[in-house]
Amino acid sequence: MYSTGCLFTIGWLFRRGDQDENAWSDLHHAFFQPGMGHRHGGTQQNNLMFGVEFPDGSKASTAHQPVPGFMEPAVEPTPPVLALHGGGGNGGDDELSGSGTLWLWPLPPVGDLRLVAQWTQFDVAETSVMLDGGALRDAAAGVQRFFPEEDTPER
Repeated sequence: MYSTGCLFTIGWLFRRGDQDENAWSDLHHAFFQPGMGHRHGGTQQNNLMFGVEFPDGSKASTAHQPVPGFMEPAVEPTPPVLALHGGGGNGGDDELSGSGTLWLWPLPPVGDLRLVAQWTQFDVAETSVMLDGGALRDAAAGVQRFFPEEDTPER
């Protein structure tokens, strides 16, 4: 938890169903290709996507997250912002697993925060869970600085 936003640690697991070797190989390849986005020039997003909806109706999605390094450091983005940062993953003959973190900025207001996930390429339809924005704000109120700010020495 941070004073201005929060991180969610997330994980996902897929077990092999009735896919033949070729279909499983295609899914295995897609699983480890983050940010594939629009496939074959189509308009449907196929990659893993997360989204949030604040109590006031404002939304953010990882489908629109800027590519790291292409955003001006001095420009503050329009809130809210949701960014997925990959953590890792592994897979084999029967299972694929992955993890990552979601950075949400700013902290949501008091009320219901809807967290959404979807991965159409893996037949995961949009699904969501409601979180308590007030509880997140309360947790952020207890944030303590680990390192005090140091004065910058003059040159």
